[in-house]
Amino acid sequence: MASVILHEEEGELESQMALTAAVMADKSRSRMLCALMDGRAWTATELSAVADVSASTASAHLARLCEQRFVVALAQGRHRYFRLAGTEIAELLERLMGVAWATSTPRKITTPINLRHARTCYDHLAGEVAVRLFDTLVARQWLTPDGETLTDLGQEKLAEMGIVLCAGVTRRKISCGCLDWSERRYHPGGVLGATLLSWFSEQKWIKTQTGSRHVTFTPLGVRKLQTEFGIQTTR
Repeated sequence: MASVILHEEEGELESQMALTAAVMADKSRSRMLCALMDGRAWTATELSAVADVSASTASAHLARLCEQRFVVALAQGRHRYFRLAGTEIAELLERLMGVAWATSTPRKITTPINLRHARTCYDHLAGEVAVRLFDTLVARQWLTPDGETLTDLGQEKLAEMGIVLCAGVTRRKISCGCLDWSERRYHPGGVLGATLLSWFSEQKWIKTQTGSRHVTFTPLGVRKLQTEFGIQTTR
């Protein structure tokens, strides 16, 4: 009897995995999900334009994404917005992007220069600067080479700078190495990556643009990246 129940549970899990994969298998839905990786809430009209589909088709796709809990709908007055359901979905998509790049035929990178330099990836920093930041943390032995563990030394040194990680009640990893899809190398992810981006913003090291994932460093940020992390950038 126990084996029958176990088999049924495994079958249910396999079915749910297939449904989850099917959600991302559609190109239009994939485009919507990639757009939502900027961490903002988008309207159905905006997402229909991103996916290059009609409003009715976009609505059907969004209903499917909500049903499978990839996306949540938010009501604001008479308007309705959609955003990723949470960090677990964002991390799943980011990992999938990395796998997709790693398994694809090598090609010339066509990511716009400004986005390749620095951009937001849901709630953390990505691009060249983020990759160099990851390398610096590893070189200083603040972070393990796989990005999975923030060392005691790392926690101590970041705390001295006023950067304190708080995982709260989330099951999210404190740290993980996320494969940057434009650089093909790791940048800081998990709670660490989110905390760093938030702290950079609070300290006015960076500026973001509404409707864009592009991140620019302020003159203060350029100086501080050099003095605090040994990273040179001009923008």
